[in-house]
Amino acid sequence: MSTTAPRRGRRPGSPDTRAAILAVARQRFAQQGYAATSVRGIATAAGVDSALVHHYFGTKEDLFVASLELRVDPREIVPVVAAGGRDGVGERLIRLLLSVWDDEESRLPLMALMRSAFEPEGKALVPDAFGRLILGPVSEALELDQPERRVTLVASQLVGLVALRYIARIEPLASAPVETLVATYAPVVQGYLTGPLP
Repeated sequence: MSTTAPRRGRRPGSPDTRAAILAVARQRFAQQGYAATSVRGIATAAGVDSALVHHYFGTKEDLFVASLELRVDPREIVPVVAAGGRDGVGERLIRLLLSVWDDEESRLPLMALMRSAFEPEGKALVPDAFGRLILGPVSEALELDQPERRVTLVASQLVGLVALRYIARIEPLASAPVETLVATYAPVVQGYLTGPLP
């Protein structure tokens, strides 16, 4: 006869359960986008209770960040970019983008994220990652007018730069020094963020 007392409280989940939740979340966020994806729907598809999803990942936004599998939490970028106010925000954004992408360990999951943007089942990931987690909060912190237009214009520059420099490896962009890229892109991004729009 066993003398082991029955376990009380929440049954611990296995690493496989956590991985299953992440796999479903990644698929749902990629296909449906952040707004249309619910924690309850992810939990149901993963065959777990939604409380277990919250136990592992916290909020829906935390789950979204975890599903991106990035080395750097994009939400940590916002205070760095917004800290100096409107002046120089374009340069800070470009420098930070390049520093993250030039780091080899950060680049691999980011490349997978970017490639997913060009596939029908993943088209929502990049707009949500760039817009919801970084550019939207930056525009709010700086209290920019016409934030949706400005964020879209900035995203077009950032995504284009990343796609050509790191994924397609188009020269001379692929081997251009960081300072050259900052001098080229920062004024454009600054204009999109704080300049007059047509």
